[in-house]
Amino acid sequence: MAKEKDNKDTSKGHHYDASDISVLEGLEPVRRRPGMYIGTTGPEGLHHLVWEVFDNSRDEAMGGFCDDIEVVLLPNNRIRVADNGRGIPVDTHKKTKVSALETVMTTLHAGGKFGGEGYKVSGGLHGVGASVVNALSIYCKAEIHRDGGKYVQEYSQGKKKSNVKKVANSKLHGSIITFEPDQEIFKDIKFDWNTIINHIRQQAYLVKGLRILIIDARNWDNTKGMDDNDVFNFRDLGLELPSTSFYFEGGLISLIKYYNKFQKPIGDNIFYVEKELDGVGVEIALQYVDDIVDRIIPFANNIHTPEGGTHVTGFKTALTRTLNTYCKKNEMMKESEGGFTGEDVLEGLTVAISVKLREIQFEGQTKAKLGSMEAQGAVATVFGEAFNNFLEENPDEAKAIINKSILALKARKAAKAAKDSILRKGALEGMMLPGKLADCQTKDASESELFLVEGDSAGGSAKQGRDRRTQAILPLRGKILNVERARIDKMLASKEVKSLVIAMGTSIGDTFDLEKIRYHKIIIATDADVDGSHIRTLLLTLFYRYFRAVIEAGYIYIAQPPLYKIKKGKEISYAYTDEERLKIVGKGADVDEIQAIEEVETGETTEEEGAEETKKKSNKVHVQRFKGLGEMNPEELWETTMDPKNRVLKKVNIDDAEEANTIFDVLMGSEVPPRKSFIQSNAKLAEIDI
Repeated sequence: MAKEKDNKDTSKGHHYDASDISVLEGLEPVRRRPGMYIGTTGPEGLHHLVWEVFDNSRDEAMGGFCDDIEVVLLPNNRIRVADNGRGIPVDTHKKTKVSALETVMTTLHAGGKFGGEGYKVSGGLHGVGASVVNALSIYCKAEIHRDGGKYVQEYSQGKKKSNVKKVANSKLHGSIITFEPDQEIFKDIKFDWNTIINHIRQQAYLVKGLRILIIDARNWDNTKGMDDNDVFNFRDLGLELPSTSFYFEGGLISLIKYYNKFQKPIGDNIFYVEKELDGVGVEIALQYVDDIVDRIIPFANNIHTPEGGTHVTGFKTALTRTLNTYCKKNEMMKESEGGFTGEDVLEGLTVAISVKLREIQFEGQTKAKLGSMEAQGAVATVFGEAFNNFLEENPDEAKAIINKSILALKARKAAKAAKDSILRKGALEGMMLPGKLADCQTKDASESELFLVEGDSAGGSAKQGRDRRTQAILPLRGKILNVERARIDKMLASKEVKSLVIAMGTSIGDTFDLEKIRYHKIIIATDADVDGSHIRTLLLTLFYRYFRAVIEAGYIYIAQPPLYKIKKGKEISYAYTDEERLKIVGKGADVDEIQAIEEVETGETTEEEGAEETKKKSNKVHVQRFKGLGEMNPEELWETTMDPKNRVLKKVNIDDAEEANTIFDVLMGSEVPPRKSFIQSNAKLAEIDI
């Protein structure tokens, strides 16, 4: 029987032998599976190319060989990174029989960071950074200054165009890497200035004495025949272009000050420790502020590790243990209260954790999480001892930290009771909210949508106009609680917030489970006025602070209802912006020809006059301005805002978590001066609807 089955499969072409085994050579694996090396081919992966090249220059600075790095955004999507380090070696490599430069740029897992004395500490230990960037670029050029010469080699899609050539004599030293991402790999090539600035700012804090200059030359009109090939640093061309520079002597202390510039510290001192233990360099700075959100900024060999890792685990363990020990020793809390958890002691904490290891292990090429186990013990020991001394030497600050943690503990217990109540309520009522939530019929979360609408009027129209099978409606009465200023127990006491949590089905806090979400589209549909914008911001604050995983999963959307309904004769159109309205109405239209649809003519007319008036009206353009969703009838609301075929939805993404944190701190926090300054600085960008 088995033989017959094999013969049958073979006849259908299902054979499997050595000819089916593919062997990818050179940099071909990178081009075939770029996500394995840079995470994604979207904006994050695109910017990862910049980080890889920059990190190589930064590693030179970490070793003490470089103190100046220049990053330039050039026209045609090119990036130029120059450093005054030692320069990549250009002599012949014994194994590859080609120059070391060509080896580094065209061979995976080739570099000076696997051993030897080239680098004591570095961020790029996998030896794939430069070669990956080269493989994913349609154009790449390496310009090396060392040993009295200027050496150049160009590449395309990972393949060299020629051998390494000495093109001139040079007294300088360093490397210049210029690359242009390949549109075959990256469909949308658009480098974001703020993303690059924010990332490099972190690096500037981490390497003391390093000067970094970022220049935006994307709009550079090279009409004078200037060529960046003629200069080592692009700035030497003397052009007036947008630029930002960084230089910090304060290290992590300066970084903490930057992150807390819109916060109110609960003490005057910033804790700081720097020490090496068992070959692991540990540097930590922290400060508590009057806030309920924690900010943990971890680094490993100056690589930002947003997913944490062993160094963060070691820190949290030591922080919890040290505060519990200090609190018990000084009898600052009743035994009946129990002890602090990690959640309690992190509230309001801003901390930067930096470790440096010679042989470092990351979990994945994107280096988002540290895997080196030796870092955990070193951080726990170094930080635990130093922080205990800090508490003993600063009793007033220690008392403030302990009191803040006690409040967090009490809030946690109250929140647990509130969450238990919500879970019980949800279980008893089958996750339904009678009289409030109009749920959809389907139980398949992948096709279910939850519309969060403003007020009962919009809720009524939405309930009538929706697709009952897939669309659920949850009306929100008034402005919900600003969770930026409230602990979870107070937040869950809010009727509107509680309704939303039950409707979503995910629970909240330590019991949050994304797998239990009941809708894969949660659509914020508020009015196009100031109140609507405020409610939308409050909802986004709630999702960002307590349901960030829902945003990261791509489940949060903002509906964009039309601003105008335009009727020209029997033709009806909808405009979502003033520009669209003018385009539909036409530039030649007289203002008098635009008539609000709600206008009502009064007075008696003759039959002849009536016919003439009807003719005039038929030639007029009728424009209705929608101030809110409640002004739309169910049919209009369905056609413009709810029908998947016609509606406009904007997915909410978090491109830069740290930048998002700062924005929420400024706009939704309790400190007025930063918010006032932000509004004044950005007022010119606002679109005011009068």
